[in-house]
Amino acid sequence: MTQRIALLTYSTKPRGGVVHTLALAESLADRGYDVHVFGLGPADGTFYRSLRVPFTLYPAVESAETLDEKVFRSVDSFAEGLASTAGEFALIHAQDCISARAATRVRDAAGGPPVVRTVHHIDDFTTQALIDCQRQAVIEPDHILVVSRLWQHIMRDDFGRESRVVPNGVDTKRLGPIAPDVRATLRASVGASDRPLYLTVGGIEPRKGTRDLFEALPYVRERGVDPVLAVLGGHSFQDYRAYRDAALARLPELGLGLGRDVIEVGTVSEDALGQWFRSADVLAMPSTKEGFGLVALEGLAAQVPVVASSIPVFAEFLTNERNALLPEVGNPRAIANALYRATTDHELRSTLIRGGEQVLPHYTWAESARQHEVIYQDVLSQTA
Repeated sequence: MTQRIALLTYSTKPRGGVVHTLALAESLADRGYDVHVFGLGPADGTFYRSLRVPFTLYPAVESAETLDEKVFRSVDSFAEGLASTAGEFALIHAQDCISARAATRVRDAAGGPPVVRTVHHIDDFTTQALIDCQRQAVIEPDHILVVSRLWQHIMRDDFGRESRVVPNGVDTKRLGPIAPDVRATLRASVGASDRPLYLTVGGIEPRKGTRDLFEALPYVRERGVDPVLAVLGGHSFQDYRAYRDAALARLPELGLGLGRDVIEVGTVSEDALGQWFRSADVLAMPSTKEGFGLVALEGLAAQVPVVASSIPVFAEFLTNERNALLPEVGNPRAIANALYRATTDHELRSTLIRGGEQVLPHYTWAESARQHEVIYQDVLSQTA
């Protein structure tokens, strides 16, 4: 293929949409596309991992008085940078609200290439300006993609837009086995040498169900299991400090200690992330809302039992008791029961791991790139 494709993402951090963008870019390049990734970040910076395709970063907005200001200034920065180069591409594929608004602005101003937008999820903005901005980021692109059937229905029902589903993939090589001494050292670093290690990824924020997870831990301890919960990630475009502070403030009354029972690890390198997955006894992901749930798929690839939640999007690729446990969303006692079983029932653990192995072949980045190629060719033929 000779078409040049621009892939746009709002950040350089390992959030789901960014992970998707980089993996898709490399898989498209493997199929012969000339791919260039654009993002927001330090001019002399890079993404959270090395990238096999060329990329350009436009200035990120590091500080602003309000989220509204941060979003609109970020759209401006992206659009200003993209304006000088958009005409070099046959198609622009944006992965988020900010880059989609920038891409359509450039398209409209200069008769630029068609804009495809993948909607991973819809943010819970609280100001009318951002609600309207996000809606326009769904309405304005030429074509809409989503990563799950649930969000295909949401696009139709809430936004009046038809969309095509292209699921995420997972890089199983990145999550392969690690040496026993590496596992032992990592577990010891958070006091889990002789305690079960639970892992949750994505930081402390509402849609990850973190507060429900904290409240589940005492119920697990009541049954004789004393786990350590390691919280990875936490970088988000939105400011969840109020939620985080309130959730952490609950720990003492729950009988939990920050730094002993709950450890904030923060953002780690790509290699370290794979080591954390492989060192955990259970991956805890009791989300209240997801676009797909890529972390759960990564847990399957790392052969760690997954405790997710009963939200519909998980049921599209996870089956309760077969490859994951899906307790009632928002129910700490149900989450605790699932965590306890995934920790102590060795037959169940083996069943979940084997079941996960059967899911993985259906979710590869190579297949995702193939499906994107079909869509790109449809879009380009319509444009021609």
